[in-house]
Amino acid sequence: MFEAGPGAVHYRVGALLENDTIADLTPSILPLGLTAAEVLRCYDLDTNFLSPATEAVASGLLPVYGRAEVILKAPVPRPGKIICIGLNYRNHAIESGMEIPKSPIIFSKFVTSVTAPGGPIVIPEGSEKVDYEAELAVVIGRRAKNVSSADAMRYVFGYTNFNDVSARDFQFADGQWQRGKSCDTFAPFGEFVTTADEIPDPHDLRIRFRLNGETLQDSSTSELIFRIPELIEFLSRSITLEPGDIIATGTPPGVGFARKPPVFMKDGDVAEVEIEGLGVLSNPVRRS
Repeated sequence: MFEAGPGAVHYRVGALLENDTIADLTPSILPLGLTAAEVLRCYDLDTNFLSPATEAVASGLLPVYGRAEVILKAPVPRPGKIICIGLNYRNHAIESGMEIPKSPIIFSKFVTSVTAPGGPIVIPEGSEKVDYEAELAVVIGRRAKNVSSADAMRYVFGYTNFNDVSARDFQFADGQWQRGKSCDTFAPFGEFVTTADEIPDPHDLRIRFRLNGETLQDSSTSELIFRIPELIEFLSRSITLEPGDIIATGTPPGVGFARKPPVFMKDGDVAEVEIEGLGVLSNPVRRS
């Protein structure tokens, strides 16, 4: 998702090409200037968006932009839901001093926490302990209700990098997670969504977090306690999932508050999430 040129107010949908340029799918197969709500249609696998998009890219006739010519936005600018899974890596639960979950632990982030790749993570007033959490995020591609785990992967559009930024001082003071996880800018994700067909096994991907170039998390999605089919089955029993919804699947060990001494993000830092096959999500850190 991107904006082209200064002063752009509507979104365009692009395809990332092998030479690191972006082919513009707007307006060839989409209306020119999509609103955030209209963007969600692109993630609905039942609207037949991917087939004409693939053909249009293969034609070589689309306008192409260099990275410097566009302003990247979050791949889903206003997802209907951002659902996060807590303590979903065994070693992270242990480092947090928590029991291994017997069923998925669910919390959410408000949509105002979304920020773009390259956009600043803003430390809110009153917080001194803003932490990072590298996560694999799933983008839902079909309306899902009471879906079985055996059928769940049919409902996945694709995958993207996600940083579950957390104000630990807010989180621990409140005794619950909502405020500390949902501050403005605390849900950076992207830079792009890799479609599910491009990732043979989402449960075998290297996942890393770097702060100012130093690797602080380095693990594999093979260590997930509850895998994607289980999560979709569990969630869809009580929550209707819709195209463009985001499920952040949890973070591996190495988060800042559990390190000795603790490491928290500060003004001027650069936070990077890198997952195999999904590129790099990079965000500067700023104080409000």
